Amino acid sequence: MKKFRRILLALDDSPCTDKIVNYAKEMIANEDISLALLTVVPPASPTTYGADPLLGQQAIIVPEITEIQQNTAEQFIAKIANEFSYNFETFTFTRIGNIKEEILLLADEWSADLIVMGSNGRSGFDHFISGSVSESVIRKATCPVLVVPIHCN
Repeated sequence: MKKFRRILLALDDSPCTDKIVNYAKEMIANEDISLALLTVVPPASPTTYGADPLLGQQAIIVPEITEIQQNTAEQFIAKIANEFSYNFETFTFTRIGNIKEEILLLADEWSADLIVMGSNGRSGFDHFISGSVSESVIRKATCPVLVVPIHCN
């Protein structure tokens, strides 16, 4: 069986992330690997605060919101990295953009040979609206993808 040496762990700041982190810890215990931790911040949506479309005023993007989200994401990923750093060469990445695209881009750029991520288990209308990041990554990844079901409410 192939040994994975460069594992990309894609995480979000949700209450159930601990399940993925713990699964990954057990999976890679006593292995000689490099670990990349990635979190992606979706770009800030334009806000209509203070803008009146009836007067032809455009929605605005507040850069401070994106900056705050990125700082929060960086603190989150640094905290997770501390849980792994004692055993592994650990790299952290915080990106702003489309979640599935950023996961795939980093996997290629970093030459990951395994992507580990969670699936929230949505189905029906929720799944239709949100789309499944894990499904999209599975379809387009050039390396194996391990999806950890987290079923957390």
